[in-house]
Amino acid sequence: MLSDYLKGLFQSLDFFENFLWEYFGVPIIVILGLYLTWVSGFAQIRLFPHAIGRFIRYLTYKETDHQGGIHPLKAFFASVGGCIGIGNIVGVCTAIQVGGPGALFWLWVTATLGMMLKYSEVYLGVRYRIKHGENGYRGGPMYYLKHAYKSPLWPLVSAVLLCIYGVEIYQFRVVAVSITDNFHFNEIATVLGLLALVILASMGGVERVGTISSAIIPTFVIIYVSMGSWVIFSNIHLIPEVIQDVFVSAFTGHAAVGGFAGSTIMMAMSQGIRRGAYTGDVGIGYSSVIHSESSVTVPEKQASLVIFDMFLDTYIVCTTTILIILLSGVWDQPMEAGMLVQTALGDYFPYMHVFMPIFLFLLGYSTINAYFVVGQNCAEYLLPKWGKKLFYAYAVVALVFFSFAETGQALAVMAIIGCLLLIVNCIGIFKLRKEISYHF
Repeated sequence: MLSDYLKGLFQSLDFFENFLWEYFGVPIIVILGLYLTWVSGFAQIRLFPHAIGRFIRYLTYKETDHQGGIHPLKAFFASVGGCIGIGNIVGVCTAIQVGGPGALFWLWVTATLGMMLKYSEVYLGVRYRIKHGENGYRGGPMYYLKHAYKSPLWPLVSAVLLCIYGVEIYQFRVVAVSITDNFHFNEIATVLGLLALVILASMGGVERVGTISSAIIPTFVIIYVSMGSWVIFSNIHLIPEVIQDVFVSAFTGHAAVGGFAGSTIMMAMSQGIRRGAYTGDVGIGYSSVIHSESSVTVPEKQASLVIFDMFLDTYIVCTTTILIILLSGVWDQPMEAGMLVQTALGDYFPYMHVFMPIFLFLLGYSTINAYFVVGQNCAEYLLPKWGKKLFYAYAVVALVFFSFAETGQALAVMAIIGCLLLIVNCIGIFKLRKEISYHF
């Protein structure tokens, strides 16, 4: 009886997810993204070299004792740790499985437009942040939305939704399943062990999460992109055909082939944009919370880093993932999305059944940590005395429950909460559009 009720509930969630993204999420990203791109003079393209230069300069940036806040690159890597994760390997494969190869084109569109959405939210986060303690800052949508809405309700709604979103049930589930299936560990022990590691990292705040991510993310990107490049160059003769397939599928849909049921233009567009928004955390407000803790006082400087963030996330890592499965011809096979990359790389590299679970653990861990610390900050904003304890209690219940649910169900919950955050946050960004400077 209970299982039938839960099955019906999750079917309703799938319907609600599709409704939200098709009628609200996708139009908001496209329309507001185009608007911000236009008013900024295509800043994400025109000033892209400046964003890269800013990142390079921060590699040798030294803080002074009186500044307060954390190093700008620790904030950057903490934020990137939440973006470059399992969504770049598993989530985008889901987009291809449902929307066809054309979903890759819409991922690129989302990244390009999303750069300005994400820049705007980080800019506003740094601009309207407040002092926290002697040497810290706190910021994010719950602070700048006070200046956008007349009602105090919406900043509170944003904080509550970020608390829920901060418990990354989808990636926690993927990591737990990957470890138990490949290494045959006890499932309950795996879940509890991973939970303990997440809480340990989150207790150190954004600075500790940034330190962990700054060790994991560069290593992952170098190894993964190198492996992907080997697969791409091994199939270099197929590149023109695959790229043509991507663009044709993006504007005409894709017929059924293999285990692929076929897709329409709208399906390819919707899947590409919603998964691109998820992997890049576009318009959610999550990155704003983290970057607001930076020691940098000029909003444009810190916000410019997200241009490089989105480029790295989508144009490098996500594109590598999708080209691997398209060139290897496994994208239309009837298998779990998480197995597509492992299967494709397994034809070129040995021991992928050991390597991929370790990869997924490291990526998932850095992402879960980043989300968790954002949720923790939002809980403290809502209830300074009891918020953190209540958030931990909720996190334990949610992570354990969804560890034994289906992966798709966890992803649907994250997608719904993400779209609700996108709606509240992007309306606020539009209201504050004249407060944003693009001269970085």
